[in-house]
Amino acid sequence: MPARFRTAPFGLVWFCYFASLGLFNPYAPLWLASLGHSTFVIGAFAALQSWTRIVAPYGWGWLADHGGRRVQLLRVAAVACVAAAAALWALRESGAWTLAAVVAALFLANGAFTPIVETLILRHLHVGDSLDTRRYGRVRLWGSVGFIGAVLLAGLLLQRTGIAALPLLTFGMVLLLALATWRLPSTVEPPAGQQAPVAIAPVLRRPVVRWFFAAVMLTVLAHTSLYAFFSLLLDQLGYGKAAVGAMWAVAVAAEIIFFAAAGRRFERIDPYRWLLWAALASAVRFALTAAYSHLPAVLVLLQLTHALTFAAQHMACTALIARYFPDRLRARGSALYSTLGYGVPGVIGGVAGGWLSQRLGLASVFWAAALAALASAACCATAARLARRT
Repeated sequence: MPARFRTAPFGLVWFCYFASLGLFNPYAPLWLASLGHSTFVIGAFAALQSWTRIVAPYGWGWLADHGGRRVQLLRVAAVACVAAAAALWALRESGAWTLAAVVAALFLANGAFTPIVETLILRHLHVGDSLDTRRYGRVRLWGSVGFIGAVLLAGLLLQRTGIAALPLLTFGMVLLLALATWRLPSTVEPPAGQQAPVAIAPVLRRPVVRWFFAAVMLTVLAHTSLYAFFSLLLDQLGYGKAAVGAMWAVAVAAEIIFFAAAGRRFERIDPYRWLLWAALASAVRFALTAAYSHLPAVLVLLQLTHALTFAAQHMACTALIARYFPDRLRARGSALYSTLGYGVPGVIGGVAGGWLSQRLGLASVFWAAALAALASAACCATAARLARRT
């Protein structure tokens, strides 16, 4: 690992990137509802982000692996994000199709961040066959801090100004993200064209890798209920916007504590065991959310499980991506994690969740999420068994 690697610039990028998500994602359903759109349309908008993740991360990852100029490519994507966010503010009163096009452009541009930034970090924090989880957690927790700060502050601001101010706040946060990319040192990336990228197909043909991605897809499919419909459920039950922000903040606070405290203790447990525990905890979390979301105390306790269902699950996935996809495959491996883990499940979850909520109510979405998490647990067990054999 290069001794002079500095984590602060990457922590700043993660802070601004996840702050932009924490500002937009939890409150976008409420903003769209204020414009008069149905829950089906809102679910389709949530799926739109996932549609872009099917193509955008791998496209950006392919460019990064082949071109080598990763930081410069990230800055291009950041400028495109600013342009899309400005258009969202300018066209905020347009029809659904126009808004969908602008939001899609925003998500296509910010799809570059996960594969490229993760690749730059993993290149320096992957030692031998293992990930330096202590230092990775130290960088990644700043993303969680940005998310929780944005959720809390936006909840308070939107309570005072009204939900219509969301596009303007999003533009301001995306502009800060673009400025943060200019703090990244270009020297951390390998020289362009030094080595030709290797083929990814042999890795994807391994059964253990396929079962790993299946497990990730199902766990994230379960979490689509949280990302797309949790705020709507709380709003329907009479929780105020500040309370909605507080519930999100509790989850992310638990996530921050896990990232900060995991360290060497995380490495002592096999990543597949973490994935299995996360899947089982997700099943319990979403089943109880469906049944007891009217009880604030129960919701707070369930939000605390985010430390396991998201933070531990994400760190385990990152460790396995680093294991299965070596340096010249890492951008594409991280991109596949975004595409297969968050793109495809998000599309299915957003559309199917919108359909379910209109016919059976919002609680039915969380019951379906619990079933998806149980299926993920079965995939985790299969992948763990194959990993032990090899």
